[in-house]
Amino acid sequence: MFKLFILIFNLWALTVTLPPKGFDFEDKSLQKEILKIGGVDNPEWKEISVPEPLAGLSPINGKFMVLADLNELKKYIYVGRVNSCRQGGCSNPAQALSIETPEYFDYLIVFDTNLLVQQVKVYNYQATHGQEVTNKGWLKQFQGYDGSRSLTVGKSIDAISGATVSVFGITNDIQEKTQILKKLVEGKN
Repeated sequence: MFKLFILIFNLWALTVTLPPKGFDFEDKSLQKEILKIGGVDNPEWKEISVPEPLAGLSPINGKFMVLADLNELKKYIYVGRVNSCRQGGCSNPAQALSIETPEYFDYLIVFDTNLLVQQVKVYNYQATHGQEVTNKGWLKQFQGYDGSRSLTVGKSIDAISGATVSVFGITNDIQEKTQILKKLVEGKN
């Protein structure tokens, strides 16, 4: 029975984390946010590659980038996608395995040079429910997060009624990507 639970959970996790095809890193909304974050007219962002063992079993649905100005590190950024579910879709394993395309939202995390979360911004919300996760006030709770503690919805992160899947999705993704970035940076030192 336990093995069946693990199998169903892993299949559910795949439906929540695999991005729909066509993730557009050239999206105008994203480019506008990156310009704001860079603080200059033409910020120079460089992608940080993630070695396969570091990505683990969870696919990286985005890109890690670094902004350097005159060889001085300024900021790190992660741009990614979190799959949400059509209402009732993820809680029903049979429906989660269907060929129906999940809903999603695209977001970014800005980190300072100490790898603390400075800002989280949802810039493209395509789901029909749970848009409350785009609220700046709600997203501020991630500021200062450094990956050293666990983020728990309902305790360290406010739950949002009607946005359960989106809240858990972005919270888990921020936690995971912060830890991966720390390992990437520590591996270079």
